[in-house]
Amino acid sequence: MWGDANQSGSSCKARHIYGGRQDLRSVLYMATLCAIRFNPPIQAFYQRLRQAGKPPKVAVVAAMRKLLTILGAILRDQKPWQPVEHASPA
Repeated sequence: MWGDANQSGSSCKARHIYGGRQDLRSVLYMATLCAIRFNPPIQAFYQRLRQAGKPPKVAVVAAMRKLLTILGAILRDQKPWQPVEHASPA
C-alpha cells in the first residue's frame, strides 16, 4: 500500500517525520495552512490534490514543498513573487 518501503514485517502503517528542523517545519506548516486559505495558486494546487483523492495531510505537505520552492525562487531571483497566469485552453 505504501510503495516499496524497506521495512521489516508486514505492517502497513503511515510514516512519520521525526528528524529535521522542527522549528522551521512548524513555521512552514502554519504558513502553508494560511496560504491554502488565502493564496489562490496554492489553494488551487491543494484542492486539485484533494480532488485527486490525496489525504489532507499529504496535500498539505505537497503544498509546503511548493511554497518552499516559491520562497527559494524569490530569494534566488531577488524579485517579488508574481503568480503565473495560465492561458485557458482554446
